[in-house]
Amino acid sequence: MGWVTADAPTRAELDACVACGLCLPHCPTFRLTGDETASPRGRLAAMSAVADGLAEVDAVFAGIMDFCLQCRACEVVCPSLVPFGRAMEGARAEITEQLPSVRRRSRHFVLGRLLGRRRLMALAARLIALLQRLGLHLVRAGPLKRLSGLRRIPLLGRRFVGRTWSPDDPSKGTVALLAGCVMEPWFASVNEATADVLRHAGYIVEVPEGQTCCGALAAHDGDAVGARALASRNVVAFAGYDMVVANAAGCSAQLKGYDHWGGADVAGIARDVTEVAADLILSGELPRLASTGEKVAVQDPCHLRHAQRITDAPRLILEAAGYETIDVDPAGLCCGAAGAYVLTHPDTASELGYRKASEVAKTGARVVASANPGCEMQLRSHLDRRYRVAHPIELYWEALRAGYSDDS
Repeated sequence: MGWVTADAPTRAELDACVACGLCLPHCPTFRLTGDETASPRGRLAAMSAVADGLAEVDAVFAGIMDFCLQCRACEVVCPSLVPFGRAMEGARAEITEQLPSVRRRSRHFVLGRLLGRRRLMALAARLIALLQRLGLHLVRAGPLKRLSGLRRIPLLGRRFVGRTWSPDDPSKGTVALLAGCVMEPWFASVNEATADVLRHAGYIVEVPEGQTCCGALAAHDGDAVGARALASRNVVAFAGYDMVVANAAGCSAQLKGYDHWGGADVAGIARDVTEVAADLILSGELPRLASTGEKVAVQDPCHLRHAQRITDAPRLILEAAGYETIDVDPAGLCCGAAGAYVLTHPDTASELGYRKASEVAKTGARVVASANPGCEMQLRSHLDRRYRVAHPIELYWEALRAGYSDDS
């Protein structure tokens, strides 16, 4: 049958792969299994077989595609610049269309519809907050294991949509902040830190009404219809702003790729908060704070390091906050979070999480910086309570509020 949707991998995308194999040692699933079908090269070969009519979109094909973490580490080392992430999303969109299942449709309903409903997410946050007070952090196995990695959630929650932060001096522009379907109810302090740091630098920060989930989880899971619907709402909500800022690496990567989802105007002004804050520090618009001598282990989220090629910015921010930075796993192997992957492939996700936690332990640091909520949850669920995991912008915000600048 071949491909049937407009989102399918294109001939140009597939032909770009020269099967050189440079991607193999950088692929987490290939390193775990040694199986060619668990490598980017093998997956692209499977896609080409379908495109050429030599294979069908069947259960075997779905299994090969679904085992991928979509960490995009392969893209960084690919000499042919194969857009593997785009091709994988297209292949999964084909699976959704040609091989529908109750499980996949149910997952798409959650990722493409329910995540965008703010009231429902707020209710879920309150339920998790209650579970936390009943001992959720003690759960180290089973489906609730990842939730045990959540930081403590306030019972009453905190609303960000509709709020505005204004600078003391005349502003240099107006920034729209993506509240985030996960960030707003579960990582409120990261949103607070993001808005206040940008305000300190002279921006008006608004969290516009009408915005919704960025659509990354839906897109990665093959729900192209859901991803486009979410993107269309955000295009309207973010119209007219000088910049759109996200503080979750997966979200900022998705916003920058909105040209594929019908939102080129948003894609052109979208930025991750780490790159914005780093630029402001380099320009002197945000201060460098006095050294504390404390070490921080830096974990690079895949969608910051591989998808956006941002590595220096988080380290610059942390050093400006007074920390001594130590790299966790310089190779940047995925921690295993990968959106819904922890639910669809819990054993693989857990093994990668354990390996990443072991790398953290080797650094000797008790503070870990990660710029993505899924990674933070994965790390916290595999580390003991002696470790603190926080977003780089949070750690900088805390130092900024303490007021110890190098100039003082």
